[in-house]
Amino acid sequence: MTAVGAAPRQLSVDWTRCDGHGLCAALLPAAVQLDDWGYPIIDQAAIAGASEPEVKRAISACPALALRMATR
Repeated sequence: MTAVGAAPRQLSVDWTRCDGHGLCAALLPAAVQLDDWGYPIIDQAAIAGASEPEVKRAISACPALALRMATR
């Protein structure tokens, strides 16, 4: 959930860095699914409802440093 007046969060993937490790899907299973090749498909609505510490943990745990949090 976002605070009143706060911009919604959006998780983005740097596709030049992503190697399809799948750790983001393991850490955020309600918000990230993997395609047939192991690359993330992000449900932005679920990211907006996810707790900030969970999202930050997934970002910091990405072995390729391919995840970023942005505001829309």
